[in-house]
Amino acid sequence: MTMTVHASNATCGATVRNIDLSEPLETEVVTACKDALLKHRVLAFPQQSLDDDALERVSLQFGPFGDDPFIAPIPGRHHIIAVQRKAHEQAPIFAENWHTDWSFQAQPPAATCLYGITIPPQGGDTWFADQVAAARELPAALRQAIQGRRAVHSAKLPYAPSGVYGDADRGTDRSMDIRADDSAEATMLHPLLSLHPETGEERIFGCIGYVIGIEGMPDDEALEVLMSLVEHQGSDEFVYKHRWQSDMLVIWDNRSVLHRATGGYEGYDRLLHRTTISHFN
Repeated sequence: MTMTVHASNATCGATVRNIDLSEPLETEVVTACKDALLKHRVLAFPQQSLDDDALERVSLQFGPFGDDPFIAPIPGRHHIIAVQRKAHEQAPIFAENWHTDWSFQAQPPAATCLYGITIPPQGGDTWFADQVAAARELPAALRQAIQGRRAVHSAKLPYAPSGVYGDADRGTDRSMDIRADDSAEATMLHPLLSLHPETGEERIFGCIGYVIGIEGMPDDEALEVLMSLVEHQGSDEFVYKHRWQSDMLVIWDNRSVLHRATGGYEGYDRLLHRTTISHFN
């Protein structure tokens, strides 16, 4: 059967069927998946039986692995991390605020792959915010405030020893193996508005959290702009709310969407395995 792609009702997101990711893919199928990802920004592949070898193989068919700092890989692997939460865990939900993965890197990952292993019967949706649509609908005043500006990206707020997942978090019952350290203090500059490197579409890149300032702008003014910007970036009109299933792989384009975790599954275990893709082959 021929691979089919069904778009969601949101501005981003699609479901891909009639494809078996547990087997190596033909070159033309990989190309079709990449084209669909660039068009829809988020792809869900339900009913995929993937072990860790298969997850790595699927990731590598798109491109080489990205560099994943601050979270230890699962035992026996270098490029798979576990996004997990135990049934009665009390630590704050991991990655509950809008972000794009590792935007503080010189070359942030092009895409992320996340595979659902243990999925609770309720809650735990992942929300995606379309940043091409957000750029297209950017209010004039906000556009004027960020046009030609570079954002200061850093991992310090979450991953420095003084950060959210730093020393204070070590005393919680968090099941994820997060390893905060001083390297999180480093900064990197990326334009707030730029063209997607493959589609040429204008997009907003990054948001407050990993963005700690705006180059050449006073901190108080930058904070006001960034708070207004993230409110716009996460507007309902740009959001695709993804509902997970076990044995589902989701791949998203970090260069054109933000994402965030949600809760609502208290009393249930949740486990997903994740890789990042540095760039497309």
